[in-house]
Amino acid sequence: MLTASRTKAACPAASKAQGAICATRPVRQQRSTPAGSLQASAAASAPAGSSSSSRRDAVLSLLAAAGAASSLTVLPAGSAAAAATCDFITSPSGLQYCDTKEGEGPEPAKGALIRCHYTGRLASNNVVFDSSYERGRPLTFKVGVREVIQGWDLGILGTEGIPPMKEGGKRTLLIPAALGYGARGAGGVIPPNSDLVFEVELLGKRR
Repeated sequence: MLTASRTKAACPAASKAQGAICATRPVRQQRSTPAGSLQASAAASAPAGSSSSSRRDAVLSLLAAAGAASSLTVLPAGSAAAAATCDFITSPSGLQYCDTKEGEGPEPAKGALIRCHYTGRLASNNVVFDSSYERGRPLTFKVGVREVIQGWDLGILGTEGIPPMKEGGKRTLLIPAALGYGARGAGGVIPPNSDLVFEVELLGKRR
């Protein structure tokens, strides 16, 4: 999960209930569930019946249902302009970042259960496809263990050319398709081979 070449992304989801960002690798079709999330599993090949596999599998189908239930919105001009003027730094993986607010708290460790607020949009047209702010509920997930797309893990934990985020920080990530949902896209909401922009706020560890 440290290089773009390893990633074949699939499967996010958005909803009024809870959101996230989907992890990598092809996944099989799942039945829709009442909650919503962009979160998903890189371990679609995990043994059937395992609790972690069941939990992640249940999340894979949520984006399609959420996409049908809610319309996409265009990012306000002010927000788009702010992102456009952000001084992005590009890492060797192709992931770009710009810190809009540097945190003063601790850096998360790999595997830590953290909480983040975020807004996700398509880089091509600034259309917002998911926002935890709109739901009023941050995303909780374990960072660095492929519960989310690779671009998120690298953008939060840090990688070559990118420092780790600190609690309280806000970072804009420009994620190439190879570190996002790849050629598969996601749920009819994110087209294939889409570069994505995520504005991420690291609230800290879940307490």
